[in-house]
Amino acid sequence: MATDYDTPRKTDDDINEDSIEELKARRNDKAAPSVDVDFDDSGESLELPGADLSNEELSVRVLPRQADEFTCMSCFLVHHRSQLAGEKNGQAYCRDCS
Repeated sequence: MATDYDTPRKTDDDINEDSIEELKARRNDKAAPSVDVDFDDSGESLELPGADLSNEELSVRVLPRQADEFTCMSCFLVHHRSQLAGEKNGQAYCRDCS
């Protein structure tokens, strides 16, 4: 939340002099959450934790590993050859895992 530090601050005397109506109005303003809702969105892009996504299909194109890439035997991610830290027993490891 942005705070304007140049605004004059209220003293304890000023706070005690506020009317009950002003205090109620301020409380209601703070209690109402500010949510940006797009009513045109049908909610299809929402992902709920624990939701069953077994019937969903991938919408990305998966490419096979290229000639200049390797699979790390520790994290099992495909990296570019520039990330190769070394090989142990014929298995490649990335810089992050070594």
